Amino acid sequence: MADETNVADVLAETEERMEKAIQYLTDELRGVRTGRAHPGLVESIKVDYYGSPTAMNGVGSISVPEPRLIVIKPFDPQTIGDIEKAIQKSELGISPNNDGKVIRLSIPMLSEERRKQLVSRVKELAEENRITIRNIRRDANKKADSMQKSSAITEDDAEKFKDQVQTKTKAYERQIDEIVSKKTAEVLEF
Repeated sequence: MADETNVADVLAETEERMEKAIQYLTDELRGVRTGRAHPGLVESIKVDYYGSPTAMNGVGSISVPEPRLIVIKPFDPQTIGDIEKAIQKSELGISPNNDGKVIRLSIPMLSEERRKQLVSRVKELAEENRITIRNIRRDANKKADSMQKSSAITEDDAEKFKDQVQTKTKAYERQIDEIVSKKTAEVLEF
């Protein structure tokens, strides 16, 4: 008889780790530029805020008043220079416009070549996440094998568990494909 709680716990932990991998991919892709302005482009940029790296949305309010404009209003006006430096150091490729009170980022049209580079980056991130999902599957399968060796579960239960993990792996890989397809369409959209 299988130790149902242990198997269920391992399965729940596996699914939780896969869900975190999907969330990480989603967060990373929010920072990939498209032809439009959106707060996700700058939210995760780290600003040196009094010696501590802080996400952009932690040091100022971010708004998008126009389709091609991002406005960042610092909570503390003295940090405007630090925010500007962080944007310049980021991979965003946009020069900030600072008027002393707010920073404006004009989002230029993307060239066809730049769009292709961004699509390549999106695909790289997707592949990294597929590998993460597969590593999580491998870890879960190792746990099943060790539970079987210690006689906590039978060979049939271990195989059933591995089948469940494989089903979840395929489902999360499909989710990655959907996310990437959507982001690729956004990047290629004019």
